[in-house]
Amino acid sequence: MKKIGILGSGIVGQTLANGFLKNGYQVMVGTRTLSKLDKWKSQAGENALIGTFEDTAKFGEIIILAIKGTAAKNSLTLAGENNLNGKTIIDATNPIADSEPENGVLRFFTTYDKSLMEDLQKSFPKANFVKAFSCVGSNFFVNPDFGNQKPTMFICGNNEKAKIETIEILNLFGWEAEDMGNTEAARAIEPLCMLWCIPGFLKNKWNHAFKLLRN
Repeated sequence: MKKIGILGSGIVGQTLANGFLKNGYQVMVGTRTLSKLDKWKSQAGENALIGTFEDTAKFGEIIILAIKGTAAKNSLTLAGENNLNGKTIIDATNPIADSEPENGVLRFFTTYDKSLMEDLQKSFPKANFVKAFSCVGSNFFVNPDFGNQKPTMFICGNNEKAKIETIEILNLFGWEAEDMGNTEAARAIEPLCMLWCIPGFLKNKWNHAFKLLRN
């Protein structure tokens, strides 16, 4: 049984944790305040654990980074670089700034020439980051239902083994994965969050995902 460590105890982290538990994984969710997950743990079953960020990084064979973008680097620092080295880190973060959206368009604290994931990979060079779960709302993370069409999850990262592990998880969760290359591709993938959110902010429509079509 693969052990999954999830850094982040919000809706993104809990949704992914429930998806892994549903598929037979053992999961530890990392948080700064253990008591906030008491209710979740009591409902999630015996394979659900909670711990500090450091505990969670030590526990997980695969790490999920499911935390606010502005707190991502600090959370990894708290997890401990040595606990991350050599591991696949599925990066579900986006570099969303604290300021309000403009006409439905989120503001990022990065530029088009440098993604958040690139910055994290540079800061933790021995970890293997893979961007995924960043371009759709959390209610579609596990078994998204769009009729007979599987939506596309765009991924990227420098390590092929880590991407294969991520694709296996995406397939298990009902997604079609599309590998867009190395970490630089996160410059294009992260802004898909902006595009996904615009119909929601402007028209309160959140029931959509992306699909790559081929001729």
